[in-house]
Amino acid sequence: MDNGKDSNVIDLEELMRKKEQLQASFGRFNKIFGKAKYLPLLLVLVFFVFKLAYIYVLPNEYGIKIDRFGTNKGVQKDVYGPGLQFVIPGIQEMDTLPRDLQVLELTNSPRTASRFARIERAAHIQTSDGFFVDVDVSVLYKLIDPYVVFTTIGPGRLFEDNGIIPKTEPALKATLGELTTEQFYNSPMRVAKTERAKELLNEELKPKGIEVVQVLVRYFRYSDEIQKNIEAKKLQDQLVFKNQAEGRAAIEEATLKKIVQEGKVIVAVELENGQAYVTKRIAEKDRYVRTKNAEANLLVKLADAQKVKLKNAALQGKGSDRMVGLKMADVYKGLDVVILPSDGKSGVNPLNLDKTLKMFDVRQGGNK
Repeated sequence: MDNGKDSNVIDLEELMRKKEQLQASFGRFNKIFGKAKYLPLLLVLVFFVFKLAYIYVLPNEYGIKIDRFGTNKGVQKDVYGPGLQFVIPGIQEMDTLPRDLQVLELTNSPRTASRFARIERAAHIQTSDGFFVDVDVSVLYKLIDPYVVFTTIGPGRLFEDNGIIPKTEPALKATLGELTTEQFYNSPMRVAKTERAKELLNEELKPKGIEVVQVLVRYFRYSDEIQKNIEAKKLQDQLVFKNQAEGRAAIEEATLKKIVQEGKVIVAVELENGQAYVTKRIAEKDRYVRTKNAEANLLVKLADAQKVKLKNAALQGKGSDRMVGLKMADVYKGLDVVILPSDGKSGVNPLNLDKTLKMFDVRQGGNK
């Protein structure tokens, strides 16, 4: 805050000091001219001197100073920028050249061109197959060395009349003229030729301080008769292309159908293979189950047989006859009366246990 106040105070003091200086100057003027009535005349004189001694260079201009007298007579190499530039009246002059982008329009329809452009007739170019075509072209360029432009071409707008205009159409004829009538409709080829035209123009103009930024073909037109022939040929070509495209489409459609049918067959075969695989696996599973069941049944039956065998062996061991006797006794318990012959060869003596056991084949012969 304090710094701002000090600055304001200083500015006010400076203004007061300048006011005093102006008042002192007016006082001296009054002394020189004697009366204040000469002051307007003095101001007019100062204005005309200022008008003659200072030249205003616009922001989009270069300033070129020319000395008419003196040891350094001629065009000065120093290029002056925008603003007021001092010249000595009668001895020096200040000429200007444009600093911004310049446009050259070659067209037969001026209403389609930019109002800031230099307009010339369209480029009349003969194609490589002998037909003529009018081409609307926009050339964008700029002055890169105003001193060279001024000294080699000249002041003012001579860089148009003696520089860019005489060189543009020959460069376009040398490049676009290599195209055939049909190739003019090929955008990539046309752009490549305009790029080549730009290169040729820069080869010619850069040594003179001019650089071509871009060459643009905006429109081109043949004569009405040629245009009709071209359009008719285009229609025929399109019909041929259409037939060719339809033929290729039919071939592709047949190929597609073939692929679809082959795909369906492959799918059916794979499904059958899958079904066969499933059936095979189910059969293998059933066979495995049956095998394991048979093995298990066999083991169970073998175990049962072994059990019977072991049981029979146990029954044939020591004390088995007594066990049989006890079993027979249990059988006999359920009988109230048993009538058996007691005499003869088949007679039964229930008290003769050995004979009873032999009768039931429990004990053979004399085994005890």
